[in-house]
Amino acid sequence: MAPETLFPTTIAGSLPKPFWLAEPEKLWPDWRLDGDQRTQAQDDATLLWIKEQEDAGIDIVAEGEQSRTHFVHGFLEHVEGIDWALKTKMGIRDNRYVVDVPTVTAAVTRPRSVHGREARTLRAHAKGRVKFTMPGPMTICDTIADAHYGRRGDMAMAFAELLNAEARELEAIGIDVIQFDEPAFNVFADDVRDWGVAALERAAQGLTAQTAVHICYGYGIEANINWKKTLGESWRQYEAIFPALNASRIGQVSLECAGSHVPMDLIGLLPDKQILVGAIDVATSRIETPEEVATTLREAMRHADPLRIQACTNCGMAPLARSVAVGKLRALGAGARLLRGE
Repeated sequence: MAPETLFPTTIAGSLPKPFWLAEPEKLWPDWRLDGDQRTQAQDDATLLWIKEQEDAGIDIVAEGEQSRTHFVHGFLEHVEGIDWALKTKMGIRDNRYVVDVPTVTAAVTRPRSVHGREARTLRAHAKGRVKFTMPGPMTICDTIADAHYGRRGDMAMAFAELLNAEARELEAIGIDVIQFDEPAFNVFADDVRDWGVAALERAAQGLTAQTAVHICYGYGIEANINWKKTLGESWRQYEAIFPALNASRIGQVSLECAGSHVPMDLIGLLPDKQILVGAIDVATSRIETPEEVATTLREAMRHADPLRIQACTNCGMAPLARSVAVGKLRALGAGARLLRGE
């Protein structure tokens, strides 16, 4: 394998929205524009981030979720069977934070494509491989209330069918990697083994594109930062779910490694998967050096064959300043090049 194919670089998902599209540095920003103007601005922002990623040396680029207010609700907004006016108070991520959420009141359906426009824009303008991210079934069910299905696992399977239909359309557009985001996997290990992996596999059923699951410890927001402080000096949540994931049909697992207390040897529990090693900490505005990125990847190489390692961000970067996100992208690309040179 040629050196340039080692340690391909990619991102976990979201990127900051430009100030002219939405409120900057917010996880739930208000849009600046409406109607066709908003759509055009979203496409413009997508083009901007394709260019920034490619200039930074990112090999597998994404659209940065520029057309979504939130990584979960950006999909749910297009699903029928959800009453957005009926709010239910719900503890999310095992009561890490309590918010009023919309409620599923009928069988969920997807009347039309959700992300087809964004995917076509991405595929038309990116020069190389492209990735598209969607929320995973378990994380959807941990972000919305159920007043219809009665069992979270049953609702997850219903959403998995919708995600699968969307994923098949994305694949037909030419998306190379389809990733499902499942931060809830780090919180509900028993449910992951009981029905979470099964729902994830249903969402990816029949795809020939590369499939990935992203499991992180969350955006760098206050609730997540405070939760991490309770986890101690060794974060071993991955240990409980990796064996089940390794036995699944999902091809890639995206992990949080930089600036965290995740023991790197846990990736040894994924001997049959490609590993997306999070080498960029999204919970800080400090920009990593290429050497720091390379150090994180070197540590991963102690536990996984280099040919199975990709360089990635820990999580999405939506709440960060645009300049910080650009700097971190460049550090990721430079760190991978540094390691390839070795």
